[in-house]
Amino acid sequence: MPPEAPYLATAEALRARIVAGEWRLGDRLPSRARLAEEYGVGRNVVQRAVDLLIADGLLEGRAGSGTYVRVPRERLRMVRSRRRERSLAALTERGRAGAWDAHSEVRVPAPENIAERLAVVPGALCVRTHYEFLADGRPVQLSESWEPLALTDGTPVVLPERGPLAGRGVVERMRSIGVDVDTVVELPRPARATQAQANLLGIAAGDLVLAIERTIYDTGGRPVETADIVIPDARREVVYEFAVDR
Repeated sequence: MPPEAPYLATAEALRARIVAGEWRLGDRLPSRARLAEEYGVGRNVVQRAVDLLIADGLLEGRAGSGTYVRVPRERLRMVRSRRRERSLAALTERGRAGAWDAHSEVRVPAPENIAERLAVVPGALCVRTHYEFLADGRPVQLSESWEPLALTDGTPVVLPERGPLAGRGVVERMRSIGVDVDTVVELPRPARATQAQANLLGIAAGDLVLAIERTIYDTGGRPVETADIVIPDARREVVYEFAVDR
């Protein structure tokens, strides 16, 4: 059999020391340089080994501080369900976050990928809204929402978090201007946090996240909103629940 890759052997050696209690929960590991010298490998090998243990949830990186043995955290359950909440509106809203901050920009040209999801031409003007959600005072979710400006321009609901229906959700806002929402499509994918996402979520760049591409359609099949939702794996577990047709 071929010899084990050096970074895998290094990762297993570090894992064994953690399991044996040499480093306890919350302890900081020695520097990459010191570990590289100790194991007789390059720093890049140690980096790959540490990245593997971070991905496995055993370690966590803290910007400007080092690498630590991860302290287990309670993961909040986020249920995506039309049956339980009894309405599409509840499915498309905030996933039970206790508080949120939102910032909208008007007349933002749609990039090509967003234009395709909204069935508009690239560069079509949109309303873009950035959301940051908190639960128990901790950041648990990000979302970037796009709505075609042609749909809401000149109406009281052009801004999702302002006006008479501020914070009421896409379904109710659209219904108020005569647009009936019929379908929500979500495409979940595992991903790694970018540095910008990590800064907002209080996690390390490269940590595992769930990226959900969500698009909401009216009864005629026209997209009325699309959003990219980012949920840190360490904070939340996402459960999809479906009703059975009788």
